[in-house]
Amino acid sequence: MRITVVGSINLDLVATAPQLPAPGETVTGATLARHPGGKGANQALAAEKLGAEVCLIGRVGDDAMAGEALALMEGLGVDLAGVEVDVAAPTGVALIAVDPTGENQIVVAAGANHMVTPEQLPQRIEGALIVQLELPIETVEAAVGRATGFVCANLAPAAPVSELLLRRADLIVVNETEAAFYGDGLHRGGGRVVVTKGARGAAMYQRGVEMAWATPPAVEAVDATGAGDAFVAAITVALLEGMDPAEALRFACAAGAFAATRPGAQPSAPERDQVKALLNAQ
Repeated sequence: MRITVVGSINLDLVATAPQLPAPGETVTGATLARHPGGKGANQALAAEKLGAEVCLIGRVGDDAMAGEALALMEGLGVDLAGVEVDVAAPTGVALIAVDPTGENQIVVAAGANHMVTPEQLPQRIEGALIVQLELPIETVEAAVGRATGFVCANLAPAAPVSELLLRRADLIVVNETEAAFYGDGLHRGGGRVVVTKGARGAAMYQRGVEMAWATPPAVEAVDATGAGDAFVAAITVALLEGMDPAEALRFACAAGAFAATRPGAQPSAPERDQVKALLNAQ
């Protein structure tokens, strides 16, 4: 199973604090960690760990942070031939604050991610494709237009997209906030739509009709960063493997739940056996 991910690559600077600050408030007593991140990179690494053969297309800066941002994917064997180096823009950075329950606040400086253009894409993208919206919209649209196989569009963060993208996607994944942003437009195409609802689970729809629902295993959350990306990778892998909607949702919910039990977006992505063990423990 080959999956191409066209998406963002960041270095995450994660401050774990006793509480998240209110507007204008300073919170002390935090600890700092650095982890590879970016929605595209997170989903690429998660899909690789779940058994897919993954190629990532993206962009980093010509700086020391690029090596850190790519390190885990390199070690795992993700194909990074499609990652280009930008000499003018820095590697993307996400500033993340996390509280003891795993809730987070995230501010992203996109850097080189905003320099990924349609010219960087191959004329045909073979196999399956996963996209998100942390790259320029025109690049995301071009990737979807050049895809020859299954397309998963994780419409996050929410932003206007074309009717063509909504209709072309075989799978759209959004959270409740993003679902409210897009409204009924999500369901006008013939593809499946998954709406995630955090600890309450996730539902799959087709043409607005609910097909399946699943709830995640109960876990002790440490850091929710990357849990949604693990879910996107897992639901894509599951459907490509031929799992039925309910089974695929359970698998993806377990992957997301496991990711929330570990710090960092990429270090927390589960192996296949870890997802199965969590499902079996229910």
